[in-house]
Amino acid sequence: MPRKKYRKPVQKQVDSIYSSLLVTKFINALMRKGKKSLAQKIVYSAINIIQEKMQKDGFAIFQTAIDNARPRVAVKPRRVGGATYQVPQEVRKNRSIFLALKWLISNAKARKGRPMEEKLAQELMDAANNTGASIKKKQDTHKMAESNKAFSHYRW
Repeated sequence: MPRKKYRKPVQKQVDSIYSSLLVTKFINALMRKGKKSLAQKIVYSAINIIQEKMQKDGFAIFQTAIDNARPRVAVKPRRVGGATYQVPQEVRKNRSIFLALKWLISNAKARKGRPMEEKLAQELMDAANNTGASIKKKQDTHKMAESNKAFSHYRW
């Protein structure tokens, strides 16, 4: 029995332009050293770049990209009898969104030679088209879970 009471998660504010909690989470994940206005400028510019290049709604492509990059299963290490097994488990929705955001941002940062807005826009467009480094990371995670399916009975 837990010693502390259950604490409800704090409701986050939605962003001012798109009224989306997902964009707020993305801005907060991108933010470094408390510079939220800079992170907002980068994200909004990236969505505008997507809208100009693809001639479609940039916000819809943003949502599609995050949904395509979300992993459904992942592996978790379990120690059983002195050996560590990689046990595949389903990923909760909040965790899968967090992983998708993290992968998109880190892969956008890994691209070289252009401003962050353009790198982020290109990574989001690639993810929306089911290509790019973030989708490859998701596929690798799914492959690892598939190959370790034999250890799924260690799940608890």
